[in-house]
Amino acid sequence: MRLGVLDVGSNTVHLLVVDAHRGAHPTPMHSEKTVLRLAEQITKRGELSRAGEKALVDAVTTAKKSAAALNCEEVMAFATSAVREATNSAQVLRRVVDETGIDLKALSGPDEARMTFLAVRRWFGWSAGNLLVLDIGGGSLEVAMGMDEEPTLAESLPLGAGRITRTRFSHDPPSRGELEETSDWLEEQLAPLAREVARSGKPDRVVATSKTFRSLARLAGAAPSADGPRVPRILSATALRQLIAFISRMTAADLAELEGVSASRAHQLVGGALVAQAAMRVMSLHELEICPWALREGLILRRLDRTNGEDDTAPGTWCDSSRRWTDDSTPVDGTAAVSARWRGGRDA
Repeated sequence: MRLGVLDVGSNTVHLLVVDAHRGAHPTPMHSEKTVLRLAEQITKRGELSRAGEKALVDAVTTAKKSAAALNCEEVMAFATSAVREATNSAQVLRRVVDETGIDLKALSGPDEARMTFLAVRRWFGWSAGNLLVLDIGGGSLEVAMGMDEEPTLAESLPLGAGRITRTRFSHDPPSRGELEETSDWLEEQLAPLAREVARSGKPDRVVATSKTFRSLARLAGAAPSADGPRVPRILSATALRQLIAFISRMTAADLAELEGVSASRAHQLVGGALVAQAAMRVMSLHELEICPWALREGLILRRLDRTNGEDDTAPGTWCDSSRRWTDDSTPVDGTAAVSARWRGGRDA
């Protein structure tokens, strides 16, 4: 089947189209992004601005047309921290469905962590053992850990790369004082989570995912994306420390010129690097493996798990593009809210 995943993040609206069936490797067929920086369009009252609302509606409309042109059978649409934290989130989501027909749903932070963990678990397999996964987004940091496909620990903290940049830095590049104060503050914020991770046992494999980690690894010497997703990529604590000393002296405009850094995210690269460094320090992590799969792939895999292997959906789960479930039972967690227009469901 051909699936579309529409990811409304803090920086971009990203449509990923894949061909896949249960038990198969999802094959990417199309990817397109619109840079909105919704997190920067939150007003002092905590609302997404009217301009931000309109930009979001326009981007979703464009993505819907692209998905239709590419013959997607379904589009799973979800939003992360920027939309879910807006005080007018319900109004925004209502406007999107009224004007586009796409029932965009806000995904909770812990559910982000769980779905990302599922993607990483499937990528590395059971041999990864007790798996620890870190994901730095624009608005939040997700951490998950466990032995199975459902993590025993799934946490989300408001420590995203963009949020740190907006709230902690007033200079470009950041001043030495801002860097030092932010590093110390981040370690304080992450200390309770580090204790939870320690109680979950020693990880057998530590993995990082997200554009922030991929960019940092590339700048630290990892293979370029052109080498393909299966090339091993590592980010060590030593390399990260040396990298921060270099990039923290550069303006956002100069960072955007570096290979592996997208222009839309260059301004928040230093903030993301400080989050990564603080997380590695408080959890005593010496290196991270980079995984090419993350949240979007996790949602696709969960959706495929609900099929019966014959291009149909198993009873009691997502039915078809009529956007309903086959029963009215209550989902056990928030992940049942991510597909376009679903109501209820047995297993989220």
